[in-house]
Amino acid sequence: MQKTAGIFLLMVLPFLLADCRRPGPVGIDVTELTIAKIHLAYQEGRYSCAQLVQAYIERIKQYDHAINAITMINLRAVEVARDLDREFKKTGQLRPLHGIPMIVKDNFATKGLPTTGGSLALRDFVPQVDAFMVARLKQAGAVIIAKSNMAEWAFSPMHTESSTAGTTRNPYNPEYVPAGSSGGTAAAIAANFGVIGLGTDTGNSIRGPSSHTALVGFRPTLGLVSRHGIIPLYLRNDVGGPMCRSVEDAVRVLEVIAVYDPNDAITSYSLDRIPRNYTQFLDRNGLKGARIGVLRQLSEVDPDAEVKALFEKAVIDLRNQGAEIVDPFHVPDFKRLSENQWCDDFRKDIEMFLAEFVKLDRLKTLEDVIRVGSNSRYAAESLDYFAAHSGRPEHPEIECGDAYTDIRRIAFRQAIEQRMDELQLDAVIYPTWNNRPAPIDGFQAGYKGDNNQVIAPHTGQPAFTVPMGFSRGNLPAGLQFLGRLFAEPTLIKLAYAYEQATAHRTVPAGLP
Repeated sequence: MQKTAGIFLLMVLPFLLADCRRPGPVGIDVTELTIAKIHLAYQEGRYSCAQLVQAYIERIKQYDHAINAITMINLRAVEVARDLDREFKKTGQLRPLHGIPMIVKDNFATKGLPTTGGSLALRDFVPQVDAFMVARLKQAGAVIIAKSNMAEWAFSPMHTESSTAGTTRNPYNPEYVPAGSSGGTAAAIAANFGVIGLGTDTGNSIRGPSSHTALVGFRPTLGLVSRHGIIPLYLRNDVGGPMCRSVEDAVRVLEVIAVYDPNDAITSYSLDRIPRNYTQFLDRNGLKGARIGVLRQLSEVDPDAEVKALFEKAVIDLRNQGAEIVDPFHVPDFKRLSENQWCDDFRKDIEMFLAEFVKLDRLKTLEDVIRVGSNSRYAAESLDYFAAHSGRPEHPEIECGDAYTDIRRIAFRQAIEQRMDELQLDAVIYPTWNNRPAPIDGFQAGYKGDNNQVIAPHTGQPAFTVPMGFSRGNLPAGLQFLGRLFAEPTLIKLAYAYEQATAHRTVPAGLP
């Protein structure tokens, strides 16, 4: 543990705005680079890892003051990149993510870097170890160039506001939210501040921000990836996953992080269920012959007319690519099964994290966190709520468990998967959000249409969001694919084929 507030402030400084496509060192244009393009450039000697990392850091310095996505720049990033350059020169071999600039959400324990969860209570917390997922990605060659802002303690799906860094804006239209809680990662990757991003998703927080910023976001099957070392919200629901500009890049991240971790018991369910690799499922023709159900029980819940039109066009696009569309896909007793799924486990989970990772006598309980305080009214009110509430709000006698042991969660998943089996469906689709992003100044009143909270967090099923176009104001929308447990290979095929056929992802037009 060490005091880092002064260093933290020096790392995050405002910079003057420059032209959106201004090249970095040695003429590197970092916009929309992919892992494959970067590795080809390394192999051809067009630039080094250190030069690329410096180019991304310069881009952050040029633009971040307009969207406030980054909490700190890693001062050792270029040094790490130089080590990777020396390794490549010596071996001639690239690791799976060799020299790939990465943005990490500020709730992943990151060795030697502040990990605050957006809170005042953890503003001086510098972990001595990496979260399991961060360690895996670093071993694969990824370079952490920055940590990203988040909704404090990951409480808000609506917006991204923290006590440590303030409010993050949507790079496509800064008057609107990037959703939460992983809005900093989303805004950063959308603005080309890095190549791959890490987010967490308790109910919405990978898929919502990704859909709001024209990104691909993977919420993996609960149990496919380890959460060890991530500041929890509800560990029974929490997952970490990739937020990227392309399905292929997200798949390359998933390949690295999908592995058993003895420190996270839920990953034992993934044993013998992880394929040799996931890139084999990147099939441009993956929609041909696929059977896809349209979940009108979500898509028709008070949708925005423009988002609805984008969704109906997506259904047509899927059909045009050879998919058989089952419309509507109806789950019997859907509303009742979806109710009373949440359990308020924040106190238990955060106190366990404080004991294992933070280890401070003055910071052991939720009450200790509350005493430190918050600059966010929303976060402060949430902390007070969790101090007074725990367990299942309705029928508290029903035990709160994970997706493999909780009887309500199992019943909900079985109803969905049984109906999918009856109709021989490969996946189910619906808009990631039925409504457009909300204005920054009216995020609570504008919080409508969040479909992410309803199924996957509770059933444990994988759910991927892919860009499906833009509404007025240059505001992105996302299409969500839901699959069976551990059906990532199927979702990859479908999402990749849709992405390649439609190419909805575009660069933010400009940052005011």
